[in-house]
Amino acid sequence: MKTLPGLLAILGAWLFGLGGETSSSSDDIRAEWLQRARQGDRSAREELIRKYQPLVLRVGAQVCGRYLRVGQDEEISVGLLALNEAVDRYDPDKGAGFIAFAELVIRRRLIDHLRRQSGKKELPLSGLETADEEGNPLTGVEEREAIQRYSAEEEARDRRDEIERYSRRLREFGIQFSHLVADCPRHEDARVRAVACARVMADSPLLRQHLLTRKELPLKELETRVDVSRKTLERQRRYIIAVTLILIEDFYHLRHYVRFTAAT
Repeated sequence: MKTLPGLLAILGAWLFGLGGETSSSSDDIRAEWLQRARQGDRSAREELIRKYQPLVLRVGAQVCGRYLRVGQDEEISVGLLALNEAVDRYDPDKGAGFIAFAELVIRRRLIDHLRRQSGKKELPLSGLETADEEGNPLTGVEEREAIQRYSAEEEARDRRDEIERYSRRLREFGIQFSHLVADCPRHEDARVRAVACARVMADSPLLRQHLLTRKELPLKELETRVDVSRKTLERQRRYIIAVTLILIEDFYHLRHYVRFTAAT
């Protein structure tokens, strides 16, 4: 297994540059949603919570030590309430990004939930934000640095785990990272069309089922739904499968490498 930076470089080589939303525009959209939600815009709040539900599932799985099932596990409701709380409590002036802060709130509320179930004493969120592990008060700068350091460590670990999981999943389809680099369309318009094909796959229950059960691209059916030749679909088969898996399965971090196009 390559190192995390090496794997990220490979993934970036074939995913980054697909066109569309940049990190700065994503930050602007997130800031706009936050502002509207805090001003009472219910639709903006609901959209924000919907967008970050995968974050709740990921943090919940880490805290609980198991995958959480939507509609079955109470911890998901606890995490969503915590995410809603993070929307109200987030202070951009402290320097930490919203995702880092939301992770802390979700994690703390889930830990409190598990403590209540086991009869242990809860810990206030303020204690996490303003004190170190020994209970010593943190200055504003120290607090910001602690949050950023914690977030960076957690994100690096999560990315590494997710890439390893993605690599294992690709092998089930007979695909390796080296294949993706070789198969990546060289021209941007071709990449955009390939991603559009992956989106058609992701949006169709029938096509998804074919892909996941037979471990192959449903070329005949897909050809009737996209403006791409059969020959091109065959040539880009592994690339389209790889992007489709990112879109339909729980690969939260890797989705950030797919820069969404106007076809979204």
